[in-house]
Amino acid sequence: MRKLALSAAAIAVAIALMLWWLTVPAIVPAAALPPYTPDLGNGRTMFNAGGCASCHAAPDENPDNIDRTRLGGGLALKSPFGTFYVPNISSDPNDGIGAWSEADFVTALSKGTSTRRGRHLYPAFPYTSYQKMQLADVRDLFAYLKTLPPVAGRVRRHDLPFPFNIRRLVGLWKLLFLHGAPLTPDPAQSPQWNRGAYLVNGPGHCAECHSPRNALGAIIDSQRFAGGPAPDGKGWVPNVTPAGLQHSGDDDSAWKEKDVASYLSDGMSPAGDYAGAAMAEVIRNTALLSADDRAAIASYIAALPPRQGPKPPEKKR
Repeated sequence: MRKLALSAAAIAVAIALMLWWLTVPAIVPAAALPPYTPDLGNGRTMFNAGGCASCHAAPDENPDNIDRTRLGGGLALKSPFGTFYVPNISSDPNDGIGAWSEADFVTALSKGTSTRRGRHLYPAFPYTSYQKMQLADVRDLFAYLKTLPPVAGRVRRHDLPFPFNIRRLVGLWKLLFLHGAPLTPDPAQSPQWNRGAYLVNGPGHCAECHSPRNALGAIIDSQRFAGGPAPDGKGWVPNVTPAGLQHSGDDDSAWKEKDVASYLSDGMSPAGDYAGAAMAEVIRNTALLSADDRAAIASYIAALPPRQGPKPPEKKR
């Protein structure tokens, strides 16, 4: 009996060590980044496509008062796993990312790892999408962020219950769900479609809100873009595949590709309604993109395969 107990203990220790090794936070070494001259204009485009200001600009009761360049963080993101507080990513060297190296930034976006602290980042930061970005775009974004003003002030810790407050468990989550790589163009599609696919799935991280999630908080791939409960549990994010966009409003007006492009500019749907809540924040960003980029996004969205997602709750009359 004693030998059996010792054997069981040895197996348990071996499994624990293996899991510890498998969940070591991955990094991108500085040596992996060749010399590069950043394009600040493209960095600004990535900043707007990624909606960085919507989460990282210091929150204000009036969205019109928010300074998009002051990235002091502090926004509370509620989720089924607890409340996450968006960090300071300004150029402040003490409280922001002013002291980060380029490799630190690339690692955060592509691996979901904080090299400064040697630990996993929670996927409330959508690196599951950012990992699909091209390296040059990530480097341009970092260079652009460094041009923005420093903002002093460290954001409070996340408010997460046990066991979600154990960051090492995120390593197990990554083993299950973080398997992506930078997107490559589809030669069967047009340049416009490929640009849209990249903006939507990479920096734009549209699927992060517009897709239902499983019990572990990962996107259900078979229902990608098919809508679902809002991440904060308040409201419903619509299906943006043709199955959801085929009609809009009481007049059953169908969304066309040009309507999607127009919506990304002014927030008005074909039925004459305007974007509200979180989508209004998205429009603040997409309105700053070029007309060509908005048209590319619309081209990709219009070509998505129709998918049925969870049924939204019935509207109260």
